[in-house]
Amino acid sequence: MNRREFLGCSANGLGAVALAQLLGQSGAFGQEVHHKPKAKRVLHLFMNGGASPMDTFDYKPELEKRHGQKFDPGAGVRVEAATSTPGTVLKSPYTWKQYGQSGRWVSSVLPHLSGCVDDMAFIHSMASKTNVHGPGVYLQTTGFVLPGFPCMGSWVSYALGRLSDNLPAFVVIPDSRGLPYNSKGSFGPGFLPVEHAGTLLRPTAPEPVADLFPPKVGHITKESESDGLALLDRLNRDHLADRGGDSRLEGRIASYELAAKMQLSAPDALDLSKESAETRKMYGLDRKETADFGTNCLTARRLLERGVRFVQLWSGTAGATGNWDNHGDIQKELTFIATMVDQPIAALLKDLKQRGMLEDTLVVWTTEFGRMPFAQGTVGRDHNGGAFTSWLAGAGVKAGATYGESDEWAWKAEKDVVMGYDLHATILHLLGINHEKLVFRHNGADRRLTDVHGHVIKEILA
Repeated sequence: MNRREFLGCSANGLGAVALAQLLGQSGAFGQEVHHKPKAKRVLHLFMNGGASPMDTFDYKPELEKRHGQKFDPGAGVRVEAATSTPGTVLKSPYTWKQYGQSGRWVSSVLPHLSGCVDDMAFIHSMASKTNVHGPGVYLQTTGFVLPGFPCMGSWVSYALGRLSDNLPAFVVIPDSRGLPYNSKGSFGPGFLPVEHAGTLLRPTAPEPVADLFPPKVGHITKESESDGLALLDRLNRDHLADRGGDSRLEGRIASYELAAKMQLSAPDALDLSKESAETRKMYGLDRKETADFGTNCLTARRLLERGVRFVQLWSGTAGATGNWDNHGDIQKELTFIATMVDQPIAALLKDLKQRGMLEDTLVVWTTEFGRMPFAQGTVGRDHNGGAFTSWLAGAGVKAGATYGESDEWAWKAEKDVVMGYDLHATILHLLGINHEKLVFRHNGADRRLTDVHGHVIKEILA
């Protein structure tokens, strides 16, 4: 081989290595896409606590007619509540109107989102296996009521990889006031390689990404940090060489490599000063009630447009107050939490649409379960796994559609019942993935996000 041939072969070989790395990052060597996707990325909006359907999107005039009467569904059915004694029928404290060309009913607690109904597809027949928060949240995020299973964002990261070389595939933005039920368990990777865990980001905190930058002390310089990371990388790789297949070590190495890239990309993504005053006002950053969640929503849009594949945005923290868990006073408590998110989410939908991003971004709004049609105490509502509402918008979704029905009380899902497995199967389908083929072998079983269940809700697809 002469010098020219040697250099040519070497260049081709290095090119192949570089291509292999890029394909590996994009997920091309992992799970294959099973059909042409409609969505490239997902925004998952989770209303933590159990959003009341009959006070938001599922209008039930029967509750108005029978307000104050004993709740009796008939046929001798036993009526029970999760944490209280069943009270009398409780009507919604809000006024209701139909909006848009689709004529969807929305209560007055969500005045901004009511203007977006023609972009949404509603599912009014969601149901859960449980009316307990922890298991309910796990079921809607991981497909199982028990901890230890990968969440949907981790499954998507595992299946499709990263869209950007400088940002994670999966980012989690919790409520600025704290973590949801199950803490970090609801967005963990379970038994999947740990590199698919959600990256926790707090846009309103002094340090949005924990430990991304070194502490500001005099003896740490860029050069010393670089030398330290190089040494750490060598030690980790030497350690890994004797422990092949340990995803914790591989994930640690990958996290350090990504963190180094994020030191350059994250500050730009989080810099909302680059947004116009009109945009910041649209998201509610000028109002105390909406500033924090509006900041989270605007940050989510900036992350999505920069290549984050899956962003999970939480409203509500753990605990019986300050979230969607409205036991005491539905009008006071629901108004408080709904006001925080109504304008920012509506702004996010409109912003995505104006930028053309809604064409390949799937937006999903959901919660862990609903509320009871009868009173807890005098004006509160208890947990109800029998019926709740979710909606989707954006890529591949039939705008203005509706699917399923709850009964006249919004007590039980009655027509075309939808479980979390079906919602997960539909989301994966829009991403180009057959949910039955997305599997991971663990402890002798082929595990899926949808377990052994799930069907695609084709009626809400464009």
